[in-house]
Amino acid sequence: MPHRAGLSFRFTHAITRTPADSVSRGLRAVDAGNPSGETFRKEHGLYVKALRDAGLAVEVLPPLENYPDSCFVEDPAFCLPEGAIQLRPGTESRLGEGREIRAALDRQFGKVAELPGSGHVDGGDVLMLDDVILIGLSARTDKDGAQAFADLLGAWGYRAEVCDTPEGVLHFKTACSTLGDGVILATTVMAESGFFADRRVIEVPEGEDYAANVIRVNDVVLVPEGYPKTLAAIRAAGFDTVVLPTHEARKVDGGLSCLSLRFSLG
Repeated sequence: MPHRAGLSFRFTHAITRTPADSVSRGLRAVDAGNPSGETFRKEHGLYVKALRDAGLAVEVLPPLENYPDSCFVEDPAFCLPEGAIQLRPGTESRLGEGREIRAALDRQFGKVAELPGSGHVDGGDVLMLDDVILIGLSARTDKDGAQAFADLLGAWGYRAEVCDTPEGVLHFKTACSTLGDGVILATTVMAESGFFADRRVIEVPEGEDYAANVIRVNDVVLVPEGYPKTLAAIRAAGFDTVVLPTHEARKVDGGLSCLSLRFSLG
């Protein structure tokens, strides 16, 4: 696929979903206590404001009490300028989220495709760069789903590569992000993986692995609150930053990228 400058961070629109009170029953690898729906909604409001301040038109979908993890809208879909692809999350309790978000995708895109076959892909395992889309295998994304997704992306004119996510990493993007302009932010294990070829990699300082999940949105990088060394490293690399609280999202394995579908239209 040809290099498409800004594909990974130049956006005009986003879709988000307000956290439900049922998020207290959300999935998590480690029990760090139950998130508060009320507090999460306050943090989510700051997140939406930051997206709008960065220049995005944001559609905020209503909460879904029947789907505790549904505020993490990145997992059931993937968006490109040409259209959206409805994914198939790798956890049974989240399978219905695709149906719930379909109407929003149809409102935004003239073309919405479904992941072929019966395999599974979580959007949290998909890292879009400006010249390749990396798909990480994980407990939530299997080989059949990843290959079907890569083939579909190829038919749309994009180059995709399937990667073996390092052991112990929940989602591929749990441990890495793109800062745009050929710069990657990654934990040490991801930085040493070889996935990023000759790109510049900024390693997340020891003890701040959670902060590897950031998002660049146009001219700013959104960074989770409470990780001063990572924040300093991003700023030292020349990026403007906005710090946001993600304390409730972290309790259910969520990060900044999980909370929105970001894309460019027009």
